Amino acid sequence: MPLARATVCLSFDFDALSVWIGPRGSTSPSAISRGEYAVVGVQRVLKVLAERSILATFYVPGHTIETYPKSIEAILSAGHELGHHGYLHENPGALDSKDEERRILERALQSMKTVAQITPTGYRSPSWDNSPNTTDLLLEYGFRYESSLMADDFSPYWCRTGDQLHTDRAVEFGSPIDLVEMPVSWVLDDFPHFEFLRYPTVVFPGLSAGSKVEEIWRDEFTFMHRDVPNGVFTLTMHPEIIGRGYRILMLERLIDWFVGHEGVEFARLSDTAEAWRSTQSAG
Repeated sequence: MPLARATVCLSFDFDALSVWIGPRGSTSPSAISRGEYAVVGVQRVLKVLAERSILATFYVPGHTIETYPKSIEAILSAGHELGHHGYLHENPGALDSKDEERRILERALQSMKTVAQITPTGYRSPSWDNSPNTTDLLLEYGFRYESSLMADDFSPYWCRTGDQLHTDRAVEFGSPIDLVEMPVSWVLDDFPHFEFLRYPTVVFPGLSAGSKVEEIWRDEFTFMHRDVPNGVFTLTMHPEIIGRGYRILMLERLIDWFVGHEGVEFARLSDTAEAWRSTQSAG
């Protein structure tokens, strides 16, 4: 399919318990229940999408796939894409070795194959923090695209491998590889806007009004629609965050507002990445 004048990709990181018992190492039933709430959020998100006949992409850790297979079945039966998102929401940049990153990649792939009977074509790194080995591994395991980097906002591009970073002279950029980057941005992520987190030394306040976030996301889209031909607007959301009542209402308003613009289509990230590939091949 050709790229639309403007494509909206709705994506949802279904982290559930993984982010709490994994990188945060929590054993508190209260904290863990915040992850359980993701199942409620998934049901609400799927309802919004079904009512509007929209297909989306869900990036899901292997641990979540194993823990909530019924939610995964509901996502897939509705026609949505399932993407790789680590096993226990491990940050690739914090791992000790390429072998450890490979082991996690394979473990989550096995979860997806065993529980969901699929092999994903897309990857999103937990915490949006790739290691220097990530793109090489994704290429080796046959991924077609990834969605974790931020060198552009509304235009896909080819990933690279082999960058050499120097502090005393110019960076030496590596070579493009056959892996499409579907760029993301923290400003188009619900987590920093809404999620409240408290640590011993820092508090992330979150808890923004929906109207504030809606205004930011609308203005980002307005700029793209005006100034970026064939732009791709990728929203990153989390069911346990966007699934709260007032945020679901905001999401519904926002989607209906997108629809009112000329030439707008909604698509899964895999389909959009392939559409962009076709424009590059046509050259």
